[in-house]
Amino acid sequence: MKRIAYLTGHYPRASHTFIEREVAALRALGHEVLTCSVRRTPRAELSGPAQEAEQAKTWHLLEAARRPAELIGAHANALRHHPRRWLRALRLALKTAPEGPRAHLRQLFYFAEAAVLARHLTAQGVAHLHNHLASQSLNVTMLAAELAELPYSYTIHGPDTFFEAPRWHLGTKTRHAAFVACISDFARSQLMCFTDPEDWPKLRIVHCGVIPEDYRGGAFAGRNLLFVGRLVGLKGPRLLLEALARLAEAHPEARLTYLGDGPDRAALEARVAALGLKDRVTFLGYQPPERVAEELSRTDLLCLPSFAEGVPVVLMEAMAAERAVLSTRIAGIPELIEDGVSGRLVPPGNLEALTEALGQMLSDPEGARAMGRAARAKVEAEFDVRRSARQLSALFEAGP
Repeated sequence: MKRIAYLTGHYPRASHTFIEREVAALRALGHEVLTCSVRRTPRAELSGPAQEAEQAKTWHLLEAARRPAELIGAHANALRHHPRRWLRALRLALKTAPEGPRAHLRQLFYFAEAAVLARHLTAQGVAHLHNHLASQSLNVTMLAAELAELPYSYTIHGPDTFFEAPRWHLGTKTRHAAFVACISDFARSQLMCFTDPEDWPKLRIVHCGVIPEDYRGGAFAGRNLLFVGRLVGLKGPRLLLEALARLAEAHPEARLTYLGDGPDRAALEARVAALGLKDRVTFLGYQPPERVAEELSRTDLLCLPSFAEGVPVVLMEAMAAERAVLSTRIAGIPELIEDGVSGRLVPPGNLEALTEALGQMLSDPEGARAMGRAARAKVEAEFDVRRSARQLSALFEAGP
């Protein structure tokens, strides 16, 4: 099987365990997967010893590119042996730079880094380069693939990439790619807006996924609520807190745990105090995947009232644990959750609808348990990471 390289901006990372899981599944199929990260993830953003060990095996691009001998040597080697490729990659870098002198200068930095990556991939015998998260690191991926004359592909998640799609030149990047793994039909449809119809056959649906047997349902009390994710505005953690406060009188037994961290944590803790909910709300910070699975087995309902998403993997994890889920009717989430069957979906940003749905689920624990059972069946059938890895493997092996 081909030797594959994966590149992201930060790898591994507590909020991106789905990439780690995908890499492990590809390795289990027999692929050698070289993991590369543009930057070294700060220790505070690693979930524990397992990610620290994975980080130790990962090659870090900026650390190499900041060594003058590495940077100059990579470009000198490219110019000496493949001058046309070097010029072609430079033209591509300038063509795909966003508007403005600073953006053009930044793109030249990406081109400089790309030569270091290309030399490393060639030395390691890599046959295909894959990128996750389709932002700055995809610029480097495309340029390194051009310099090394390697096929590349990328996984498109959204939603933030689509907010500034022209800036990222997704059409050009797709034209040069061997294929694009779209995590949902919604993501594929959004990418179709910015790509040539001739390239649409390259857009393949490959779900992110979980290993269902890693999750198990525990005792069901009907009162424990869990939020898992970064504590940032677009995930809606403040809205969930406000809904809990509105339900305080009708459901005094309800308890909420935030598992994750982020820039909004201090403001959320202050709001908890202002609402008089200190004895009902707990903040656990980042936790390793094993602890996430443990907390899912203890909870009764996972709540993720996001304003913008792709398809959150934590919803799949909760569903694999036979937990009912409450989320928003946005992006690819309705492709995972069927409202009223495997969970509940509410309009994004609608506190009244969120409060009503949450209250109904707390009032009907048996209904929530039935949703959890349906949720598990959905994940087993369509969102097993080993199934996704087999799809990716076939695409890698098929070549450009």
